[in-house]
Amino acid sequence: MKNRGNIHSIIQNRTRCNGQNSRIFVVLWISLILICNLISCGVRRSVKHIPDVSQYSLEIPKVNKINDSSFSFNQNYLTKNRQQLWELYIKGNALQLGYNNGALTQNLMQRQEDIFFSKVKGFVPSKFKQNLLRGFLKWYNRKMYLNVRDDFQVELYGLSQYSSDKYDFVAPKLRRAMYLHGAHDIGHAMRDLMVVGCTSLAVWNENTEDGDLLIGRNFDFSVGEDFAKNKLIEFVEPENGIPYLSVSWPGMIGVVSGMNKEGITVTINAGKSKIPLTAKTPISLVTREILQYAKNINQAIAIAKKRKVFVSESILVGSANDKKAVIIEVSPDNFGVYDVANSSRVLCTNHFQSDAYKDDKRNQKHIVASHSEYRYEKLQELLCENSKLNPEKIAAILRDRSGLKDKSIGLGNEKAINQLLAHHAVIFSPEKRLVWVSSSPYQLGEFVCYDLNEIFSDNRLSKGQFAKSELNIAKDPFADSQEFENYEVFKIIDSEISDAIKNGNIILTEGSISDYQSLNPDFWWTYYQAGRYYFIHKEYTKAKIEFEKALTKEITTVPDKDNVENYLKKTIKKLK
Repeated sequence: MKNRGNIHSIIQNRTRCNGQNSRIFVVLWISLILICNLISCGVRRSVKHIPDVSQYSLEIPKVNKINDSSFSFNQNYLTKNRQQLWELYIKGNALQLGYNNGALTQNLMQRQEDIFFSKVKGFVPSKFKQNLLRGFLKWYNRKMYLNVRDDFQVELYGLSQYSSDKYDFVAPKLRRAMYLHGAHDIGHAMRDLMVVGCTSLAVWNENTEDGDLLIGRNFDFSVGEDFAKNKLIEFVEPENGIPYLSVSWPGMIGVVSGMNKEGITVTINAGKSKIPLTAKTPISLVTREILQYAKNINQAIAIAKKRKVFVSESILVGSANDKKAVIIEVSPDNFGVYDVANSSRVLCTNHFQSDAYKDDKRNQKHIVASHSEYRYEKLQELLCENSKLNPEKIAAILRDRSGLKDKSIGLGNEKAINQLLAHHAVIFSPEKRLVWVSSSPYQLGEFVCYDLNEIFSDNRLSKGQFAKSELNIAKDPFADSQEFENYEVFKIIDSEISDAIKNGNIILTEGSISDYQSLNPDFWWTYYQAGRYYFIHKEYTKAKIEFEKALTKEITTVPDKDNVENYLKKTIKKLK
């Protein structure tokens, strides 16, 4: 009987435990369902969200084609200048701005979409993974519309009406336009791609010829050369706010480089980010808001401070009214302003400098491991060599290809100020309201000058062109040199060697590898590539020689150097 009682007791205890476990399971299951429903509800709301456009008047644009490179609608224009830069002038309320932009740039904008989504397809060729990516983007961007100004959403709505139908399977047009404005931030945050490794500087007082503020920047953003072909300079006259100039690409209403009529300038430099849980305000829309609504540095800081961002970024802000520049440093969890006391210059690469980030371990590690500090030191070196700067001298700094102490570090090395991959370079003279924008290739082509006082006035287009050509800065002679031609060939062959490394069945001749290296002999990458090729073909003696050569060159980052050293160790083991 005792045994039966014990067994009965055990059964009762187990039943109680099973009942408790069942209840816990039910609670967890219900919680999971509620969370999924909340997320799903949030996703549904973002998918169905359409901004209220009823308060805006609208005239559907009827574009007049003047010739193959000039178009107009009322007082809105799109034209291509002799330097092959597209120039767009639009005006109106937020909805009209979007429609005017879309109608005039439709062919260019759809071409940019083709290029961008072909790149995505190249990265993610699997249909199954593409479906997963679409689902992820839908979920990840579910809160973006809550963090974007209503008038910007209205403008994006107007612009998106001219997007291509062929990508509606990715997302509806408006949501796709939002995605594309967060693409820089998402790529930066998710994979820390650092496709933006920019360099910028601001100088004033004793550092310039006339004491006026001067700002220069390289936007080293690379999504391939096709994407960079159609550069767009936008002159925007909004119904509310301040007219401004922005340099970017078709389909973009955000700002990566720009100046407004009040002499406020903005440029962005990516910082080291952690992976955020959800998209918020794209950084280019924060800088757009600064240009459209700020007249001085304090107003710019106030705008940046109230916006929730989801990546780390340095925003160099110049101001004609303050006659100086500062760096606003934003990240999801922190905010700082780098305002240099007792100095008339500010330098910016890709790490933070304000007190707010002095104990930030991610930033400290980035300074040590990346090429940001090297470029910062190179800027300091160039400023010591060039006193009393003017726009021409700023252009020469932005075009500099050498390493520290004028060391030859190879063309395309990311430690150089000029990495030969810039989407564009810009020079600002805020007090004079002058802007110089580079033309292809990279920042080597002629810098075209624009006077915002003239463009945003009744005298607009009285000369039949936007540019103030007499103030243009000449093309860099390097663009016509044999060395540059060699570099362009080098890039083509480098792509072929990368394919040969991925596909072990492709055999290269000894001569083709030595010819490849002769085209860019000081670049560490050429020897690293050769070493990898020999390694996969089990020619370990040759691989060892190439990896050792690579280690004698100026390698871009600490992780890159570690990678070469690891390959060398593996190669030596194979030889034993």
